[in-house]
Amino acid sequence: MKVAYEDVQAHYDTSNEFFGLFQDPTRTYSCAYFERDDMTLEEAQIAKIDLALGKLDLRPGMTLLDVGCGWGSVMKRAIETYDVNVIGLTLSRNQRALGQEILDAIDTQRSRQVLLKGWEEFDQPVDRIVSIEAFEAWPKSKYKAFFDTCYRIMPDDGRMVLQTIMGHPLRRWPDLGIPITISDLKFMRFILKEIFPGGAVPCDEDVIEYSQNSGFTVEHFESMTPHYVRTLDTWASQLEAHKDEAIAVTNQETYDRYMRYLTGCSDFFQRNVSYVGQFTLVK
Repeated sequence: MKVAYEDVQAHYDTSNEFFGLFQDPTRTYSCAYFERDDMTLEEAQIAKIDLALGKLDLRPGMTLLDVGCGWGSVMKRAIETYDVNVIGLTLSRNQRALGQEILDAIDTQRSRQVLLKGWEEFDQPVDRIVSIEAFEAWPKSKYKAFFDTCYRIMPDDGRMVLQTIMGHPLRRWPDLGIPITISDLKFMRFILKEIFPGGAVPCDEDVIEYSQNSGFTVEHFESMTPHYVRTLDTWASQLEAHKDEAIAVTNQETYDRYMRYLTGCSDFFQRNVSYVGQFTLVK
């Protein structure tokens, strides 16, 4: 099965410095969880990570696999909080290099490795799996193989948390009172062409159906949609505040593209065109 290195690197290998201009210090690039209104983005990202890890029943010495591990914030927190071994998978060279550096700095005897590898190429046993907003990066044709792999490599008490961005199928839009506009369709095309080439936007039915067909039970779903509006708005305002630096480390076109992406996605979550949440899947 082909692994989409080029598609992912087109986005994530833009520049570590560029992403750092709008992310919080944990370098987390997914929906935060503002457990309290007065939380900073950094506190809310840690709260999101804790929310996910808390559903996995992690015990010292277990091995946690992070599919689409980003710059390593989930693995770092897992080691520090639960004393586990970690393996991260990313297709981004930049993420792998910085993520490994972050993990190597932790004072622990546990093993920690970030692999430049897709889940399609991974087949070693692990105890638990977490995947935060990586699922959108591959096409629907890979869903069955993904859940089959996750089921196969975990033990009988295996648990997995999958956080994903979703989009309501067009047939649901009238019932939800969402008007279908040309500008919305153009924005969707922009995202799939210029931000996440090769990806697809799933809906909740996809995750439930494909995971259950592979043997999982969906134990819980946690909706987080309003939290993404605040996350995206914070990113956009931080990127705008660092406009000159952002253009200096990339270019005007990249800056404009990301501002359009962040503000447009915020609008989509605000209007319930897009939604996001965590699925807890158990064997």
